[in-house]
Amino acid sequence: MILPAERELRAVLARFAQTRIEHDVRPTGRTSRALDDVTYTLCVMTGARTAEQALLAADALLERYCADREGTMRANETLAA
Repeated sequence: MILPAERELRAVLARFAQTRIEHDVRPTGRTSRALDDVTYTLCVMTGARTAEQALLAADALLERYCADREGTMRANETLAA
């Protein structure tokens, strides 16, 4: 699986959250279609089949990005010393 860029993943997660809230507050055909669309996008980005699986996968990816960033920072500090 090709990993999504962190920025793109965060943008889709934000869109998912906003759309989910809009649909929960005032469900309409438009909000339902928008939620289906963003859920599909999130599933494709994470290689998941359901929204729940996609959210778990997205959390794991974000943790990985954070760990990678921390590892890079430590390596740079070691080189600077």
